[in-house]
Amino acid sequence: MSPKAPITQDVMTIPRKLPEGKINLVGLTRDQLRAVLIEHGTPEKQAKMRTGQIWQWIYQWGVRDFGEMTNLAKAYRAQLAESFVIEIPEVVTRQVSEDGTRKYLCRIAGGHEVEVVYIPEEDRGTLCISSQVGCTLTCSFCHTGTQKLVRNLTAAEIVGQVMMARDDLEEWPVPGAPKDETRLLSNIVLMGMGEPLYNFENVRDAMKIAMDPEGISLSRRRITLSTSGVVPEIARTAEEIGCLLAISFHATTDETRDVLVPINKRWNIEELLQALASYPKASNSERITFEYVMLDGVNDSDEDAHRLIDHIKRHNIPAKINLIPFNEWPGAPYKRSSNNRIRAFANIVYQAGYASPIRKTRGEDIMAACGQLKSATERARKSRKQIEAEAGLQN
Repeated sequence: MSPKAPITQDVMTIPRKLPEGKINLVGLTRDQLRAVLIEHGTPEKQAKMRTGQIWQWIYQWGVRDFGEMTNLAKAYRAQLAESFVIEIPEVVTRQVSEDGTRKYLCRIAGGHEVEVVYIPEEDRGTLCISSQVGCTLTCSFCHTGTQKLVRNLTAAEIVGQVMMARDDLEEWPVPGAPKDETRLLSNIVLMGMGEPLYNFENVRDAMKIAMDPEGISLSRRRITLSTSGVVPEIARTAEEIGCLLAISFHATTDETRDVLVPINKRWNIEELLQALASYPKASNSERITFEYVMLDGVNDSDEDAHRLIDHIKRHNIPAKINLIPFNEWPGAPYKRSSNNRIRAFANIVYQAGYASPIRKTRGEDIMAACGQLKSATERARKSRKQIEAEAGLQN
């Protein structure tokens, strides 16, 4: 494999068959769903119609029990129940912040856990979902990066996070009821645990399900994928998913970005900017979001602001710059930039003609803010190790 070839990281593959021998239908593409239905006795001539019916029950109405799929014959429902299940991640804990942000700890196959965050706002409700258990990127300002990668999430576990949140928000429509266009969960951001482009196929399949008009039916413009800069997969994202793109940029020189976002050592700032400039959706007036965490004395100078503008202008990238006050976590090696410094940085960007919103910190009181996600199990495990180490020192 050449050093620039795309990588899909998968430490452990989870078989599609569950322990009791049944197949989980969640996360299968339409073609995969049709194939397993035929494989388990659905006549081939009926398979396309049955796929559409079952798809709507799962993703439009949120039904998990085949017995409730009333437009299917009773005998066929029983046949489905013998071979298949409809399962999503299990909610272990649910915390609600003072500002209304909800953080869920979800258990997936193998007993692993991921965190999911729902952020309600006046004009939208955004769900921040995870794509991996842990992360390999070791970005030095990110709490999730201190947890080793365990494995990629399956497509079922990714779209299952969306279904789990709709359960909690009680947002599944009732068959036959008038259509309600207001959405409590209106947007998805792939900004939780993990690097989505190191799990491309599963992320793609899950987002295709979320965008399907006969199911959850979210517009591609309501889905934003955030990457730290897996350059070979950026063009694929446009071609095969078509969602909006956000870049964890965070520094304006390779020297600083190598430390903050170590993937920069593989694909440097110039290579990343070239990939963004050719991102097909950019020509359609869809701005790429540059995420920029504000770290005191590290990347927050006026010079950094001017360099950032120069990078974007030089490559003619339609962009907005999202400034993120650093969300501190226990043992973090950085401090948040002062409010005055953040405002000064934002003003330079704004004067250059780019939107420069300062992200409002949400859910900080429940460790749900940007860069703070980390499995509670991992936290507890670390605590136990620390306790054992301390006990060993005392003996």
